[in-house]
This record gives sequence, C-alpha cells and structure tokens, in this order.
Amino acid sequence: MSSLSQIKRPISGVGIGLRSQHIQEILTALPNTLPNIGWLELLADNHLSEGGLDVTQLDAIAEYYPLTLHCVGMSLASVEPLDQDYCRRIKQLAKRVNAAWISEHLCFSAALGLYSHDLLPIPYNQHTLAHCVQRILHIQDLLGERLLVENVSSYMTFENSEMSEIEFINALAEQADCDLLVDVNNIYVNQLNHGLDGKAYIDQLPLARIKEIHLAGYQQQDNFVLDAHNNPVSKPVWQLYQRLIEKRLAIPTLIEWDNDIPPLQVLLGEAEKAHQIMKNGVVQ
Repeated sequence: MSSLSQIKRPISGVGIGLRSQHIQEILTALPNTLPNIGWLELLADNHLSEGGLDVTQLDAIAEYYPLTLHCVGMSLASVEPLDQDYCRRIKQLAKRVNAAWISEHLCFSAALGLYSHDLLPIPYNQHTLAHCVQRILHIQDLLGERLLVENVSSYMTFENSEMSEIEFINALAEQADCDLLVDVNNIYVNQLNHGLDGKAYIDQLPLARIKEIHLAGYQQQDNFVLDAHNNPVSKPVWQLYQRLIEKRLAIPTLIEWDNDIPPLQVLLGEAEKAHQIMKNGVVQ
C-alpha cells in the first residue's frame, strides 16, 4: 500500500467498529467521509485469511480513516505456547493498514489444544499476574510496540483470586508496561453479575495508561447479563463513561456493536452521544 504514509495517524474523538454490513456505505461516502466517525477499528482476526474483506476495499478505507486493530487470538493468559506466527501476521496487518495500535483481551481462549469461542476469565492472583506479565512482554517484543490490554466481562469468579480485578489490572499495566483499553460495558456487566463496584473501579484506573474506551450494549438473561454487543449503550454505562471522561477528557472512544448489527445511522447516533459527553460531560 505505497500510497499510505507509514507515520501512524493519531486516533481521536469517537470511532466505530468496521463491520461488513457497512463497508459499501462507508466507501461510497469517501472521500467526503461520514460525520461523527473519527476512526475505525478492525477485528483483526477477520482479515488474516482468504475470504475476508477485499484488500482493495481495506486499502481504500485505510486511505481516509485512521485505523486500529482489535484481536481475539493472542490468548494472553493461556499456558499454551504462544502462537508467534499469529502475532507476526497481526504485525503485518498493522503495517499494511498503518494501524495506530493493537489491542487484545485479558483472558485466555485456548487450553489443551482446544480453542474456545469465548473470552475465558482468569483468577486474580500473583501466579497468574506473573504469567500474564511475561507473556505480554514477549508479545510486545514480537510486535515492536506496546499492546493495549482490555478488561473482559465474565460469568464466574475463582476462589483462589487474591486481589480485585482492578488491582490486578493496575499491577499488570505497571509490570508489563502495557497500555489499557477500558471497556465500560464490561465493567457494568461485571457489576451486575458479580457485585463489582463500577464507580470505584473507574476511580482506581491508571488514567495515563488508558488509550481507548469501548462502549457497547448488553443483553439480559434469566439470572445474569450477557456482554452481547447487540443493543444500544445503556444509561448506567453512559454514566460510568461520563465519570471516566470527567477524569481525563478526550480519550478515544469506540462504539462496539457485533451482533444484530443495525443500520449505520444507528451507530452514528450512538457515536454522537459519546461525542456530546466528551464535549459537554452530560448524559442525555
């Protein structure tokens, strides 16, 4: 992609996840671009094999929008051998689209040679912390840059946890010298599922390490809530987002919607709400 500058373009304002249902509409709007889209996030794993988004379409989008990569395959907490080939392919994709940064989830997704279709939770103790720190340091060496690590939603906890989730994340970010992607919806889902104090969690975050925020919707189940990414952002999540933005303005924010994907205008409406909170600090 010789026409793209290899100087990473800054990410700012509010972005949306690039989904196949919206690609043609976004391409048609170029070069004028669409309002309220400051940047786009790619689900990196969708672009590592044949049959994904046409590379010419991806190149065209990368010409006009700053991009980031969001991964699900590094399995940061797994005891399985690190898939170094996967990391190299992610690095190649990041170079191709001139991605501003790469993010991944604090979880594991593979064990005993089996791969889960979910992001599995981990115990928060010193043993797990040391393992995750070493693994992230190795990945960052392979990528040649800091990784953004995202907090995940969960539906179970571990008896051998020795610290809270936020204490674990703070220690991880410091010891691995990584950055953070804060998913506010995941914080609220864990508040509902486990009694976590979302406000206290927000108040303890290391603000200087936060490079990105995710906002999404959840789905109510019989006796728990599911981080389904198939609904508008809920009012309590907007309120937690406002609390975080009040502490540090203008953290790049993404509207994440992965299932029951609506028309693009719906995502733009959610993006505008985030923009107004970022600008005025008010939840409508």
